[in-house]
Amino acid sequence: MDAELEFAIQPSTTGKQLFDQVVKTIGLRELWFFGLQYVDSKGFTTWLKLNKKVMGQDVKKETPLQFKFRAKFYPEDVSEELIQEVTQRMFFLQVKEAILSEDAYCPPETSVLLASYAVQAKYGDYNPDTHKTGFLAGDRLLPQRVLDQHQLSKAEWEERIVNWYSEHKGLMREDAMMEYLKIAQDLEMYGVNYFDIKNKKGTDLFLGVDALGLNIYERDDKLTPRIGFPWSEIRNISFNDKKFIIKPIDKKAPDFVFYTGRLRISKRILALCMGNHELYMRRRKADSIEVQQMKAQAKEERAAREQREKLLTEEKKKREAAEQEKQELQDRLKAFELERERQAEQLEETRKQTQELEEKAKAAEEERAAVEEAKRAAEAAQAAALAAASAEREEKERLEAEAAAARLEADRREQEALEKEAEAQRARQELEEQRLRMEMEKRELEEKLASPANLYMNEGDDHDENDDYTAELQVGEEDVPRPEEERETLQAKNARLQKQLEDLKSELKISQDSTKQTAEDKIHIENVAQGRDKYKTLRDIRKGNTKKRVDEYERL
Repeated sequence: MDAELEFAIQPSTTGKQLFDQVVKTIGLRELWFFGLQYVDSKGFTTWLKLNKKVMGQDVKKETPLQFKFRAKFYPEDVSEELIQEVTQRMFFLQVKEAILSEDAYCPPETSVLLASYAVQAKYGDYNPDTHKTGFLAGDRLLPQRVLDQHQLSKAEWEERIVNWYSEHKGLMREDAMMEYLKIAQDLEMYGVNYFDIKNKKGTDLFLGVDALGLNIYERDDKLTPRIGFPWSEIRNISFNDKKFIIKPIDKKAPDFVFYTGRLRISKRILALCMGNHELYMRRRKADSIEVQQMKAQAKEERAAREQREKLLTEEKKKREAAEQEKQELQDRLKAFELERERQAEQLEETRKQTQELEEKAKAAEEERAAVEEAKRAAEAAQAAALAAASAEREEKERLEAEAAAARLEADRREQEALEKEAEAQRARQELEEQRLRMEMEKRELEEKLASPANLYMNEGDDHDENDDYTAELQVGEEDVPRPEEERETLQAKNARLQKQLEDLKSELKISQDSTKQTAEDKIHIENVAQGRDKYKTLRDIRKGNTKKRVDEYERL
């Protein structure tokens, strides 16, 4: 998730000056969520104090000095509080890393759903022509715990992720990141800082500090807090060395006391409590002018982005339509070519027929000439017969009979010749009509091919770790709204999503190796079986007055 930035600092450079350089470089204005994290000389992770010189702090002396720009405080509701796109992206990357590195527990089926949104944020809309099988092989998308617990190949995991990924079509990358965060914020370990503490009895416990308040966990369960104290119930936090004292607003309630392992941990807890309390109270007031302006600007930028996306979508549709039209024109061209070939074959066949008819016509002409010759011969014979009038009668009659017979034969053959001539004339006429028809079809084809349709389309403030070790928390009034106690998880509000997750859960169970379940897996399964989720548990652990809950804590 890291991108490296280098800055030159002076011995006099303060933490705030360095921090301001970073946020200015990346264009981030929601400063209150973030800080600069480093590993100190003893190997502990801590936050850079903004009001002190960088070189005067216990930063590990190496060249260059190494810091991580990280979210120090988390929002209650990402969709309401994260304004800038760069802020949303920073949280997306940090939360995703926490889930993949298993710092925040996520059940297998939810891991697959989150992976699908991460893919949408990276690759955009699913395209089966581009996103072939194996395209996610190089991406880290699921916690190793989930992979180890199921007997599924990379291709089978990819198939399940893509099944959901394909449903996100049309979702902008920024919106995909926000959907990821909206689901992730319902995870029990989201945004919680855990610290080892002991109560007065010396019981080892976990203290969870988050955006909503302080929660107490038993050592074997980081998913299900036992007791909770919202920030609106706390008026003062202080510590002396390793002893921490939380003073409730309720004067009837005793102080909430716990012990840490070392001074530096106590300082870190105090700083986190102060920052989270301030943000908790700020959220329950009207937005400052600056935040209002940022929201208005973000709204305008989103509208502009959506307009750009709309134009891109329309352009894409036009391009697809042009591609389709181009393909149709190419198909038509191919059909025209085939038709032209067919007509060429017909023309050749007609030429052969014409040749045959011409040969027949020639034969008929020769026959007619022979008939004429025979007719002339008959007339000559007749003339001879007339000239031989003085011949004997029988000879005369014989000759006359022969002449008559010759005339009849000549008339018959002349009639036959006339019929053949008429047949030849009809054939020539049919041939001429066929030739004219073929020429007309050829002209029509050439006109279509020469038409103007173009076949080839253009593709177109930092909270210091207070040296007094005490902090008066400004509550203002006891009756501070606590809307978080009415919240529901996204899954509980979305029946379709709930059904999809249940179906995938059942499917994954078939390939699951139950011997590889972790303690957190078993706790999660038990919580689900009892109908618990993050916000139902929150309501349960805040039941009763403050005194009752402090007493319950001391009995642990």
